[in-house]
Amino acid sequence: MARDGSVVPADPQALVVVKKKTQSSRSWILFDSMGQGTILDVDKYAIMHRVQIHARDLRILDPLLSYPSTILGREKAIVLNLEHIKAIITAEEVLLRDPTDENVVPVVEELQRRLPQSDNNHQQGDGKEYSTGQQDIEAAEEDESPFEFRALEVALEAICSFLAARTTELEMAAYPALDELTSKISSRNLDRVRKLKSAMTRLTARVQKVRDELEQLLDDDDDMADLYLSRKLASASPVSGSGAANWFPASPTIGSKISRASRASMATIRGDENNVEELEMLLEAYFMQIDGTLNKLSTLREYIDDTEDYINIQLDNHRNQLIQLELFLSSGTVSLSIYSLVAAIFGMNIPYTWNDGHGFMFKWVVIVTGVSCAFMFALIIAYARKKGLVGS
Repeated sequence: MARDGSVVPADPQALVVVKKKTQSSRSWILFDSMGQGTILDVDKYAIMHRVQIHARDLRILDPLLSYPSTILGREKAIVLNLEHIKAIITAEEVLLRDPTDENVVPVVEELQRRLPQSDNNHQQGDGKEYSTGQQDIEAAEEDESPFEFRALEVALEAICSFLAARTTELEMAAYPALDELTSKISSRNLDRVRKLKSAMTRLTARVQKVRDELEQLLDDDDDMADLYLSRKLASASPVSGSGAANWFPASPTIGSKISRASRASMATIRGDENNVEELEMLLEAYFMQIDGTLNKLSTLREYIDDTEDYINIQLDNHRNQLIQLELFLSSGTVSLSIYSLVAAIFGMNIPYTWNDGHGFMFKWVVIVTGVSCAFMFALIIAYARKKGLVGS
């Protein structure tokens, strides 16, 4: 093995209970074409030498650095950085980073289940049953996706399901909180909705980046062609069928692999190296799924915006009611100020000659002043209603 590295057979049950000290940035798990996992504790130079990629590509998978979701096609590998799924896929093996992470463990189990080829039937008996089994194997292999596509599909399915689950959790928390806020506007409910909106914004950005990456791949056939690692491997070293029979006479599985490589080589010679229909259909399926998740988040954002508009309308209505109340109070204050002015004039301690012998006029002054003030108050309110300043 490469320098400063160790290899430990992978145990699916042990992956869940491994101590945190093994969860270092050097921890990888290697899957071969049969789905057998092996824990690797190696440095970045050993990984670069094994899969033949540059340091800048491996730096994308560093968990200590913040890189957006990326799918890069290189000469002999696919560099995959999708949220917590950080992997390097070659034509024959998959390297997955931090296999003990709680979000990565389901990906590990799914790779172990789906990477092995559908060739269990080759262990049937001799004679007719064996021939029938071989025909079934060949038919299944002809329709089987390349190894790198099976690994890529597992990663895409895992990240789409992960983001969809986070979206569902956010919806279950957001809609009741918004409904509660519309029924009762309080500081507690406003703060709760603010936190949910912040979480939605962050999740939307993550989903949008994955969607943009898939869309960018779908828009460029050359980028999709770079992901056909098996095709490039077969075109680089084509193998003839007769040579395969001499090298592996007793291995129908390896022989079938070589026959597939030969067919891929012939397809390349015929000019089919630009045929990316299979990968395009695979990416389109998960693009539609991640786009559906993004649509759910967009619907949630619209619901939040509608709720904010409704709350603003309610607050504006309350503000208008306060303004109307202030208008009533101001009108009453102006009317009473006139009444107070008359009372103040007659209440001054100044001798008036016309005040002597006219005490009976006091009640008439009070009555006339009160009626005048009331009439002025009604006149102000009528004018305000005519101008639409207060409700009817």
